[in-house]
Amino acid sequence: MEYNWYALYTFSRTEKRVKERLEEANIEVFLPLSRKLRKWKDRKKYVEEPMISSYVFVKVSEREYYKVLETEGIVRYVTFSGKAAPIPEWQIDVMKKIVESKYPVLLTVEKLQPGCKIRIISGVFTGIEGEMVSFRGKKNLIIRLDQVGQSILVNIPGEDVEVIEKKEDCNNEL
Repeated sequence: MEYNWYALYTFSRTEKRVKERLEEANIEVFLPLSRKLRKWKDRKKYVEEPMISSYVFVKVSEREYYKVLETEGIVRYVTFSGKAAPIPEWQIDVMKKIVESKYPVLLTVEKLQPGCKIRIISGVFTGIEGEMVSFRGKKNLIIRLDQVGQSILVNIPGEDVEVIEKKEDCNNEL
């Protein structure tokens, strides 16, 4: 039986509860969380928040596909042209590595200009390929998640990457 990763759209602020419910139903689930400093009038506190608001990822077979939708808190699968698009395993693996790493991460829906195709040659992300872009004055690796309309930017030191494909408008300085 073939299992694929899919993105689920949840009701606002229910991602953690949805994850727990899916785990109780023995469904493989991934909720990328990031640690953020929140400020209130009387205090500051680090909290874990979903990296992508209202999204949870599940790895299911065709048999479990509709069962998942019965879980309280789920709105629907994220679809393109009316059909849920499977997410490649490597993109989920990259998100998992990013969550586990100490690199600063920025998630954006901005349409960033393509640049050099690069491969990371050292560190926790060794072997991952993406695009190098200049974003807000810093060099970042961008990993596009086309199936969910998001891009993940990770600040990677230049010595940790190698160029594997150059484009005319590509910045050659790493």
